[in-house]
Parts: sequence; structure tokens; C-alpha cells
Amino acid sequence: MNLQKVYTAFLVADLGAAESWYTNLLGRGPDNRPMDRLVQWELFEQGGLALSTDAEIAGRSAMFLYVDDVAAERRRLKGLGIVLGDDIEGDYSTLAQVRDPDGNLLALATPPSRPFPPA
Repeated sequence: MNLQKVYTAFLVADLGAAESWYTNLLGRGPDNRPMDRLVQWELFEQGGLALSTDAEIAGRSAMFLYVDDVAAERRRLKGLGIVLGDDIEGDYSTLAQVRDPDGNLLALATPPSRPFPPA
């Protein structure tokens, strides 16, 4: 398998409301609208986020986003009405979590303080 790109895809009930929420979270609107029930953000060269109302993308989802400064993101998001939970001190990084309006879990995390153990 020669992977080129990976998208985290979230099923949402109201695409317009979800697009607005994620536009606030990410600080910019989506990059692509491949179809009327799908929007995509290109987060970096090999990965992105997709929101869809397509029933084939079912279930609750989770995404972890590494950010330079969780505290700075907490302040920025609070100003937009998105409130992160308390910091969670992990073995490798500090996390702060929030659920989007559809219940999908987003965890903002500091970059790992040391390499993960091999699988």
C-alpha cells in the first residue's frame, strides 16, 4: 500500500453548522467541496479533515491534533465559544478535549515529549 493522504472523516447532522464550528476551531474555512454533502480541510500535505452528512460514514469519531501551545489554543477557542476541558497530563503530552456539536471527540495535544515506544 502506497498511501498518499489520510483524511479523518466525521459524520455530522447539519453540515452548515458543523462547517461553521470547525471553521472557528481551525481558524479558516474548508479547502474543498467535492460534493454537496462533503467539505474538506487540507491540514497538511498528507492529511486532512472531512465532514459529511453521508450515512455511510457512521459512528462517533475522534481526532488528535498536535499544537504548539495548548494554553494559547484554549484562550483562542474560548473567545470563539469553544470551551476545552481541563488539561490531562499524559505520559507523552498534555491533552485538552472537546466534543463537537455532533459528539465527535477532538483532543488537542502538545507534541510528544519523547518518542512513542515501538509497536
